[in-house]
Amino acid sequence: MQETRINSKTQRAIALEDKYGAHNYHPLPVVLDRGQGVFVWDVEGKRYYDFLSAYSAVNQGHCHPRLVKAMQEQAAEITLTSRAFYNSKLGSYAEFVCSMFGYEKMLPMNTGAEAVETAIKMARRWGYEKKGITKGQAKIIVCEGNFHGRTITIISASTDPDSNTNFGPYTPGFVTIPYNDIAALEKALEDPDVCAFLVEPIQGEAGVFVPDANYIGTAITLCKAKNVLFMADEVQTGIARTGKLLASCHSHGCDCTAGSCKNGAYPKKPDVVILGKAVSGGMYPVSLVLADHDVMDVFIPGSHGSTFGGNPMGARIAMEALSIITDEKLVDNAERLGRIFRAEMQKLVEEFDYVKLVRGMGLLNAVIIEPRTAADGSPKTAWELCLLLRDNGLLAKPTHGDIIRFAPPLVITEEQLMECCRIIALSVRQFA
Repeated sequence: MQETRINSKTQRAIALEDKYGAHNYHPLPVVLDRGQGVFVWDVEGKRYYDFLSAYSAVNQGHCHPRLVKAMQEQAAEITLTSRAFYNSKLGSYAEFVCSMFGYEKMLPMNTGAEAVETAIKMARRWGYEKKGITKGQAKIIVCEGNFHGRTITIISASTDPDSNTNFGPYTPGFVTIPYNDIAALEKALEDPDVCAFLVEPIQGEAGVFVPDANYIGTAITLCKAKNVLFMADEVQTGIARTGKLLASCHSHGCDCTAGSCKNGAYPKKPDVVILGKAVSGGMYPVSLVLADHDVMDVFIPGSHGSTFGGNPMGARIAMEALSIITDEKLVDNAERLGRIFRAEMQKLVEEFDYVKLVRGMGLLNAVIIEPRTAADGSPKTAWELCLLLRDNGLLAKPTHGDIIRFAPPLVITEEQLMECCRIIALSVRQFA
């Protein structure tokens, strides 16, 4: 009787979404109802460790008490003014993030895709007005395997058929090169019409593809030499996820464990940084683009905007979310626990021949599983392993069929991490 009740509750939620919602996602079959810190609970009351963190949007953990308090307080004051008027929070927010990340200007938006679109527009206008590219000829270099969002312009730069099939005609102006290939970048930069290089410091959706240690730093140097903007998409890799405040900080070796980056002091500083997701700790859609005056000042009134971008609710939450990163030393926690996690996963690589590789930085990691066929003919892929993980109390999601991304909230403790490593090990053994 109890099992029937449980199944009907879960299946009803899934069936409603399947019937009335667009089928543009393929979720793991678990229906989440609430979350706190590193844990989430499903509609049946079962508790899980969250090892996806809403694609790194909840680095501060689910429903952080400080964020809940800030949201409640701001909701009782004012939530939205539009940019037709000044509001009492945006100026403080702009000063806060510019100081934290070492840039002179910021432009607030809402989603990661909006921030990427903002950076693309900014780079093109900069190319025409500052570099002198012939109008309509500006090009932006992107990499194979990228994931920058799903708008028409962004998917025009994608090599993922799931993202761009049958959505043409596509936006022109993109040049695609292999990721982690300096020679290919050098060749592409010879084109005088190139205005920017848009790249993820680590390709998250591609399966946590970490480039060579010198790739980002060398790419920044090459771009500067050719008067090309280096634009780092840190929507997923930023905000302490990789053991630095920004993943691009690894390229210049700054000490940002205290929670701020003096980017301006380093020659290998990206010209543009794109942030989203964990900027608000998962409480509210908040994104932004960072750049210095000479780049950002191409925007004038009427050239770009957003009704919700820079709203007082988002600004208040973002300042609190970013303060949590500093106050709770989450940069240092991600770096230290990431090393422990990869060491534990390496033990599984050495023990099981179908666990092929572990890679990552900080607490953004992936394990590569070799797909197989069971004796009864059923598939044994990363998806099946994720179902075992779910059954054992840990939620993760596969990508590209053979890769599982592991990205817990950065507030996780070493004791909790080790318990999760035991759950993963147990699931891998059952997968055999």
